Amino acid sequence: MGYDPRSWAVHKGSDHPFDQPAPAIDNGAERPDPRRYTSRQFFEDEWEKVFTKTWLLACPSSDLQEPGDWVKHDIGRESFIIVRGEDGKVHAHYNVCPHRGSRLVTTEMGSQDSFTCPFHSWKFDLEGHNIAVTDKETFRPEVLCHGTDLSSVRAEEAAGLVFISMSDDVMPLAAFLGPILPMLETYRIDLMHVVQHRRSDWAANWKGGIDAFYESYHLHAIHPQTMGVIDDRTHIDLYPGGLSRQFVPMAQPNSHFPDQEGINPGIAMLLADAGVDPASFTGTAMESRAAVAQAKRDRAAAIGLDYTHFSDAQLTDATIFGIFPNIQIGCHPEAVFLHRFKPHESDPEKFTYETTIMYRHVDAPGYGAPGWMGLGSDVDVTGATRPEVVHTGLGEPPGMGEVLDQDSDLLPFVQAGARSRGFRGPLWCEQEARLRHFHVELDRWLAK
Repeated sequence: MGYDPRSWAVHKGSDHPFDQPAPAIDNGAERPDPRRYTSRQFFEDEWEKVFTKTWLLACPSSDLQEPGDWVKHDIGRESFIIVRGEDGKVHAHYNVCPHRGSRLVTTEMGSQDSFTCPFHSWKFDLEGHNIAVTDKETFRPEVLCHGTDLSSVRAEEAAGLVFISMSDDVMPLAAFLGPILPMLETYRIDLMHVVQHRRSDWAANWKGGIDAFYESYHLHAIHPQTMGVIDDRTHIDLYPGGLSRQFVPMAQPNSHFPDQEGINPGIAMLLADAGVDPASFTGTAMESRAAVAQAKRDRAAAIGLDYTHFSDAQLTDATIFGIFPNIQIGCHPEAVFLHRFKPHESDPEKFTYETTIMYRHVDAPGYGAPGWMGLGSDVDVTGATRPEVVHTGLGEPPGMGEVLDQDSDLLPFVQAGARSRGFRGPLWCEQEARLRHFHVELDRWLAK
């Protein structure tokens, strides 16, 4: 076999537990039916057999800091209220009044001690219990005995994130996340806060979004501006349950970049972000990654941050986790990027891409949001204010930065090709091993 996605050393000679490769998983070489990207029946089966049965990322725990704090989570045809209860636990309810089906909340988030239906003023506590029925005496008891509480779903927290499931039979969240959970915990997402939250509607199947984000094979073609600083010689690990991990090296050139030795402007920026003066750095581009790791360790020790548990790869690379069915999390010690690919409520050729950027603020000299985060100068990185959700509609520029805007421009063309009689299904290379792993897991769920 040619290219092995596990062959590129995370850090040559590293014996750090985090860096150890997973046992190989061979997902075969089948060519899947392209109708998975266009078929309405396939789309309906995904919703009923996958999205209603698995765990779904709802929000970061930092959005629910106090009892009464809540967020609205919409996916597909459903809407949920995720709320911190008076008991300190997270609860999740369908955003539906049991009386006539009205939505209870329509804004993105808030904080209150109860929920009141805007239609007839029925009232519910944070745990979903009905506490007031307007003109209760006009209802026959035999009607109300059918149930007046909100319909609730399972909700659990892990690694600073809140997940929900519409299934009563879903496995515990910790088991669902498997080996990914302790890796996520090392980043202390619970100490981070949201600094940017955007949604954008894209003209493609939701799996087209997964496919685009789950590989670095396309960087040289679609994102040439990244060539000097993001390498496509990545390390990929596959885990049971459709889980995956990928180390994407930063601060070194892509394999297609002509100059593999010189310190280009992009690498100079990453060196400076880490506290290394690019003008005095005497190493090559292939040595800059190690310099960044050491500089981050030195700075962390100086300002009282504990980076001793991080491997060098965690300090320099974008460590990316795929969580079935629709989540990708890009992790760095300073920040994490939560990516969700949400199917449309009825159209298999539309989806909503949602990205939430979280940052760990430290008020210390020399520490700040790195330039690669792409945050504007107007962004409050202190966590004092939670930014509003910005939602752009179909056909509008997402305004998420050059790279993501390029993805949104391309995916409709990929979707159009998927509808062609001439397209007989994707041909994945080993650089796209995470894609095949995801689709094999998807097919396993659909076959149940």
